Amino acid sequence: MPLSFSACLDGNPLIAAAKNDEGLERALRSDCAAVFLLYGDICTVPGLTDRVAQAGKTAFVHADLIDGLAARDVAADYIRRATRAQGIISTKPPVIRRARELGLCAVQRFFVIDSMALENLRRQLEHTRPDVIEILPGVMPKILRRIAAFTRIPLIAGGLIGDKEDILAALDAGAAAISSTNPDIWFL
Repeated sequence: MPLSFSACLDGNPLIAAAKNDEGLERALRSDCAAVFLLYGDICTVPGLTDRVAQAGKTAFVHADLIDGLAARDVAADYIRRATRAQGIISTKPPVIRRARELGLCAVQRFFVIDSMALENLRRQLEHTRPDVIEILPGVMPKILRRIAAFTRIPLIAGGLIGDKEDILAALDAGAAAISSTNPDIWFL
């Protein structure tokens, strides 16, 4: 059974998204209970997830950003077998479907840049059924509210979140959590 998304947040809606070793070090010192790993390769990602787990946090690996992984469902198999990640992030429907089959918490990331992307999001959700969806950019409360109105899947707002006002607006619009690579956000 996949990890409950709300359980991995442990009451804190802020998710530290690390894009390098320095960011990971700061993420591990933060109060964020979940860490999105947005970097690494097939040789280093097992060690990165070990560090997150040893810090008592939940690791999510962004499969699309790991060097050496193909954008195919087998990427989820690798993450399940070779790492201590509890979840996977991807824009690829086959990776999301396979992650769910394997019991990983599946976060499908969508870049909502226009009305066509918004309609595509709606269609894809019918087929992939991720555990969570991440919307980028996350500073669009009206769009977050529209998405929350047509799905019961928890939303993460990510991208361009710059301050407490952005966080509160996204949460008020229906986001369950906020992901950010900005360490200042993690320590609010």
